[in-house]
Amino acid sequence: MQLYTFWRSSAAFRVRIALNLKGIRFESISKTLGKAAHRSAEYLALNPQGLIPTLVDEGSVLSQSLAIIEYLDETHPAPPFLPADALGRATVRSMAQAIACDIHPLNNLRVLNYLKGPLAHDEATVTAWYRHWIAAGFTGLEELARRHSRDGRFLYAGELSMADIYLVPQVYNARRFECDLSPFPTLVAISAALEARPAFEAARPEAQPDAT
Repeated sequence: MQLYTFWRSSAAFRVRIALNLKGIRFESISKTLGKAAHRSAEYLALNPQGLIPTLVDEGSVLSQSLAIIEYLDETHPAPPFLPADALGRATVRSMAQAIACDIHPLNNLRVLNYLKGPLAHDEATVTAWYRHWIAAGFTGLEELARRHSRDGRFLYAGELSMADIYLVPQVYNARRFECDLSPFPTLVAISAALEARPAFEAARPEAQPDAT
């Protein structure tokens, strides 16, 4: 498999974690967001959205981290990323989507750049925007973690799931922007336990070949 990635992309971070957990070997191909390599004609021919990541598996092209991770789970069942029961699967998906749909899109690099560029907001205002949406999203997710985590090591039912794959990159980004995480002790503890696992450690941004 080939993964078109960028070291600081949290969406690519998720997919790297998933690939590592499944034990899938892959070639990492960097597309530098700051230099607009993801907007080149060559890359747009592969992924018309011009977004990171893109996964190529035997000539088939997939985009969007949620779709890629579910694809990997269906084609490589062990270890599973979703519980065996319907209610469990729905609960895990809801927690993953709380990050993928509610938090991350508002804090994506292209959104922050639009706030700073065309809308002419200063750095302090943009940072305040980022921290506000992290706090808003993590408030609900913290309560869900308290309800569903059995041991404080995973978000759901004491087992690794897709929700955990989404949590770690978002906590990483929150720390990068110096967000106050003290109101979210459950999320912080779970993320710390996950970060110590080899599959998560190897996927962290600083460990990537294109890290600068």
